[in-house]
Amino acid sequence: MPRGDSYDLQGQGGGQVYNAGNSAVGPFRWVQFVNDTVLSAISAPNLVDSGSKLITITIPAGFGLGGTINSFTVTSGTVIGYRA
Repeated sequence: MPRGDSYDLQGQGGGQVYNAGNSAVGPFRWVQFVNDTVLSAISAPNLVDSGSKLITITIPAGFGLGGTINSFTVTSGTVIGYRA
């Protein structure tokens, strides 16, 4: 049975670790960047221009991205995707 948002943000909804060459299909509620990471693709409908402005840049270690994240592809680095 689904629990509240705070439950999911604590990672209790489950997650998976992704690294270079992995593509992830969500939806995810939160994405945590474990080390410096570069994405080659991201689909996040509630983040305007994310598909063009969050790719090919280095996202620093420790950064977390919340919202509805439908998919992403990791070029380099390690990411944990927490399920919605």
